[in-house]
Amino acid sequence: MISVLAADDHTILRQGLVSLLSKDENICVVAEAADGMQAVTKALALKPCVIVIDISMPELNGMEAVKRLHEQLPESKVLVLTMHEEQEYVIHMVRAGASGYLLKDSASDELLDAVNALSQGKTYFSQYAANVLASLSCKPAEQWQDPYKNLTSREREVFHLIIEGKTTKDIARSLDISVKTAENHRGKVLDKLSVANAAELVRYAAKNNLLL
Repeated sequence: MISVLAADDHTILRQGLVSLLSKDENICVVAEAADGMQAVTKALALKPCVIVIDISMPELNGMEAVKRLHEQLPESKVLVLTMHEEQEYVIHMVRAGASGYLLKDSASDELLDAVNALSQGKTYFSQYAANVLASLSCKPAEQWQDPYKNLTSREREVFHLIIEGKTTKDIARSLDISVKTAENHRGKVLDKLSVANAAELVRYAAKNNLLL
């Protein structure tokens, strides 16, 4: 059996995903998650073979969740199932450690094929995502610039919390760190990305397709 964790913050979509996956006799959905933090916590506890996750997730966005899962649970394979088809998202998620990328308007059979492929240690990308990765590999001279630049993993988390409108106290509470530490991280994020305040950071995120 292929154990799967399904993560999506929209209840109806998540339930539909679980129902679809359960129709395959080789797949067993062992857990559901409504936000990125739940996805990471449950995955670390259950160690599913495949994790199906959206990009736009509360608490911990899908991009950071995938990065954390790839680092802490490399034996589990991550399939991104999303509405986002912009090339930046494809590149971000692959760099974060995703083994597959599929759009939500894909056929149900393709989703099942993707889960089965990842369970066998293979990768699976929609035609669009595959084209994006192919074009990138065919143009090595055109180095893709990472908009996160040299932000650390924790600073990336803080980055997304800031653009979600969280205050320093909110960030400290969310990450279980002191307010002073949160303030230090916030200052480093603004400094490294050369922006003066949260409003400029939001504009920077919008310009670089980082508003998840």
